Amino acid sequence: MEIGWFSTGEDWIAIELLRRVQKAIRRGEIKARIKFVFSNQEVGESQATNRFLSFASDDEALPIETFSSKKFKPDLWIENREKWRREYDSEVIRQLKRRGFLPVDLIVLAGYMLIVGEEMCQKYKMINLHPAAPGGPTGTWQEVIWKLIATKAEYSGVMMHLVTPELDKGPPVTYCTFPIRDESNQALWEGVERGSSLSKQNLFWEIRRRGLQREFPLILATLKAFSQGKVRIEEGRIVNARGEEIPGYNLTEEIDTAGERR
Repeated sequence: MEIGWFSTGEDWIAIELLRRVQKAIRRGEIKARIKFVFSNQEVGESQATNRFLSFASDDEALPIETFSSKKFKPDLWIENREKWRREYDSEVIRQLKRRGFLPVDLIVLAGYMLIVGEEMCQKYKMINLHPAAPGGPTGTWQEVIWKLIATKAEYSGVMMHLVTPELDKGPPVTYCTFPIRDESNQALWEGVERGSSLSKQNLFWEIRRRGLQREFPLILATLKAFSQGKVRIEEGRIVNARGEEIPGYNLTEEIDTAGERR
């Protein structure tokens, strides 16, 4: 399986995730190769991206392609963002094709800080992480957690979803779920019910912690499942190894087991 890796590379998490995926590939756990790494920032635009690109090219010997979104038609960005997005993505596709990087079997958005336009996500199979269970809250991870607290949710999750023109509305590809209300944090929930702002903040970060510790394992398990043919994307549908359409591939047991091993 050939993978395209899209990342802005804005923090250490981008490096660590790429490191872990490459390690799993070398161990044979993920039967795939990363064909290229693409960033919408060029060398010199930020120190974090400099480190990420250096790691990808120098440490991991991966081919990289960059195309600055900041420098691309800034006036058009102000005037017509949708048109800007179409033109930027078209140029990215052209450059990646020119270097022989496209097509690939799967594109992973791994900390890619741009919204992907309609043309790109309809041409290629692209997946992205969302910090909620299927059917759960939409929005940023902060918005998701506040909504979970406001609705007194018992469970949350993390999923990889198919990227579609409708932002964060693509079908779940893989997911895991976990409790966010149990004996260990019951006191925090009770504090929230009493109106304690400190309990609310502490509960927010406890839910965040539970989600974060599952994000990397889910991405690794997702790529492993794809490379083994356990889950596939066919004409916008998510199917299992038998070709049957499924509402996402549930990796909860595998993620929980990985957590126990750690």
